[in-house]
Amino acid sequence: MLDLAPFYWLLAVLLAAAAWRNARERRLAQACFWAVLALLFAGGDWILAARKAGDDLPAQAAGIGVVALALLSLRMRRMQIEEAPREQRLASAQRLGHRLLWPALLIPLVTLLVVVFGPKLAFGDMKFLGEGSATLLGLGLACVVAALAALRVTRARPAMAFAESRRLLDTLGWAALLPIVLATLGGVFAASGVGESVASLVSMVIPTDSRIACLLAYGLGMVLFTMIMGNAFAAFPVMTAGIGLPLLVQRHGADPAILGSLGMLTGYCGTLLTPMAANFNLVPAALLELDDPNGVIRAQWATAVPLLAVNLALMALLVFR
Repeated sequence: MLDLAPFYWLLAVLLAAAAWRNARERRLAQACFWAVLALLFAGGDWILAARKAGDDLPAQAAGIGVVALALLSLRMRRMQIEEAPREQRLASAQRLGHRLLWPALLIPLVTLLVVVFGPKLAFGDMKFLGEGSATLLGLGLACVVAALAALRVTRARPAMAFAESRRLLDTLGWAALLPIVLATLGGVFAASGVGESVASLVSMVIPTDSRIACLLAYGLGMVLFTMIMGNAFAAFPVMTAGIGLPLLVQRHGADPAILGSLGMLTGYCGTLLTPMAANFNLVPAALLELDDPNGVIRAQWATAVPLLAVNLALMALLVFR
């Protein structure tokens, strides 16, 4: 039975390897940062089991670990990790050609196959998929398959996967955690009642009897909250709890699946427009050594604005059918 535990352990191993390599190079801030994160990933099941048994100490220790990550991030500095010589990399790229794309394309393909067919597969009484999101399970399996395919295509040693993972992690630094942190922030906002506050404010400003007005408030709110929080995953639970479910789904009968999928895509338009999405817009500018730190955003706005209009039109046409 496939569940998420092996993938969390694999992440912990990759993070521990990055911590070990940094420790050997006396980059202590980076070493401690990745080591603490590795412990948090490896100890997730233990923390949950302890909470169910009424023991809050492991959860409190995890909270201390999160605070430690925040403090360590202040000491982290982006440094150039040594790569293979440029001539060697160009020769390898010319030799492999478009085959380099095959492992990357396997990630969405395998994920889609697991999501579509995984819930239907069973071996006797044992299901193929265990507890957890089918999408996350598929993504985890797809990443493992893609890594093995990349080793096969490039004929590199398995140690190269750990070396390149470490190089990418140290290049991104603390920004690698932004998607996780911002998604968690959205859950915190939803649990703290921000969605209800948004619903009350929207009810005071727009005519809630108009489904188009509610739809515009939802779509534009997704963009605005995404720009503020830097990630559509953080904006989605807030806007869905505040506007999507009570006004569009329950009051006007919108299709929740179509609304949710197009709502997330609308939120991504905000991701293209905000420096708060640092791992998407600021880190690439730094990696490419652009003179303008907002150069990525300036190149994206001409795509984001028309895409926003198209998404709003699609929601108006599809969610109320």
